[in-house]
Amino acid sequence: MKKLLPFALLVTCLLIVFSASAQKKPEDKTKRLSPPDSVTVTTRKGITIKVSYGSPGVKGRAIGGNEIATYGKVWRTGANEATVFEIDKDVKIEGKRLPAGKYSLYSVPGEKKWVIIFNKTWNQWGTIYSEANDALRITVNTGTAPEFTERLKFNIKKSGKVYFVWGDVMVAFKVKKA
Repeated sequence: MKKLLPFALLVTCLLIVFSASAQKKPEDKTKRLSPPDSVTVTTRKGITIKVSYGSPGVKGRAIGGNEIATYGKVWRTGANEATVFEIDKDVKIEGKRLPAGKYSLYSVPGEKKWVIIFNKTWNQWGTIYSEANDALRITVNTGTAPEFTERLKFNIKKSGKVYFVWGDVMVAFKVKKA
């Protein structure tokens, strides 16, 4: 019995040490090449809109074409995890109804128009996309950004205008109370 006690104590200590070393520290997402960013605004009509996204850099590449955000192909509209678009009230986006909730935000870039996709599956890696889960699709005209923006940047105005700029591209849509 006297030999069993030190052995049990040794096994317990080893289990504690191995368990502690197996614990993985949470990733510091601010150190990523495309760090996380977010913007939250409550509009004049009382709608709280939040967009959380990974902010990729242009890095000398062309937006559209075959380098990044390829024309005609679904793009995750950000980097890393899916970009999350969250609203606290039922709204109309460009005149189409969208219930309150969280959505992943995807897009299909085009030279003159972009399709913006609000997908029901929001808590996922950004490259996982299923059209079957789309809640809403809208098509908007693209514009030219007022200045070149290296990192993708979302903005929300008190009027309900949501837009992002990246490189020399600006894409915007209007959120209104339903």
